[in-house]
Amino acid sequence: METLSSLECFVRSAESGSFAEAARRLGLTPAAVGKNVAKLEASLGVRLFQRSTRRLTLTDAGERFLGEVRGGLTSIQSALANLASNAGQPAGILKVSMGATFGHEYVLPMLAEFLQRYPAISPDWHFDNRPIDLIGQGFDAAISGAMELSPGVVARKLAPAHRILVASPAYLAEHPAPTTPAHLAQHAGILIRSPQTGKVRPWALHNREHAEAAIELRTRMTMSDPDAACLVAEMGLGIALVSLPHSLRYLKRGSLIRVLPDWYVDAGHVSVYFSGHRLLPTKTRVFIDSLVEHFDRQQLSERFSALNNP
Repeated sequence: METLSSLECFVRSAESGSFAEAARRLGLTPAAVGKNVAKLEASLGVRLFQRSTRRLTLTDAGERFLGEVRGGLTSIQSALANLASNAGQPAGILKVSMGATFGHEYVLPMLAEFLQRYPAISPDWHFDNRPIDLIGQGFDAAISGAMELSPGVVARKLAPAHRILVASPAYLAEHPAPTTPAHLAQHAGILIRSPQTGKVRPWALHNREHAEAAIELRTRMTMSDPDAACLVAEMGLGIALVSLPHSLRYLKRGSLIRVLPDWYVDAGHVSVYFSGHRLLPTKTRVFIDSLVEHFDRQQLSERFSALNNP
């Protein structure tokens, strides 16, 4: 097990370029990570890193060694996790990333039943809209509508990721409601900055007839959080483009109304992301299966479709 720990310290240090960052991901001290890597180098008889005050750089031998051991390390860790079950039941810490509001509204409700079914699993759930390195940061899974597929990661679709235009009844009482996408240029826009890029993405609208139109709202303000955009729109300060999962509760209580209900943005899918390695830990597999079952039972795919929410 000592060699396995040293290998994990080496791989995480190589991925992050820093003993300190590897230590943060592994829950160790930087000194412990550096010591484990030094032990590995001593046992192999080669230097794996060139060390500087700013960054670690792999040597040629380190590059070759990383390519040879990274996949094998994942296999061994998965096998150990599957063996370390409690009386044949899935067990261990389940580290999952998801957006805060989305997680609160749509994922947390499954937790009690999930833990009743799998009591030996300990959730370590992170509620954050920022992008993550799923494998590098040691996550078992991530739920997102905008995550790029990095090497070794696969996705299982859960629901459509549709965005719609919304405004408050007060705003629409004071401003003529747009009847075509071209009318949007006359309205104050509440825009959302992407947590992945830090920019406002130029989305295009589509309708049932597959026509396409640009969104040309006048930028009144920009938010980094979809809930903030909904709250500002609720104040009557403009028209916001937000995802259906975030806007559903406002639409249900009538504090926001859909603008141009025949038009929407197709942003792909809400998916659960996980390692594509063949030997997936049992705790991760049962979580994914339970999540899919929960989405089906709650009809979230239908609820998140702009075509079903006029």
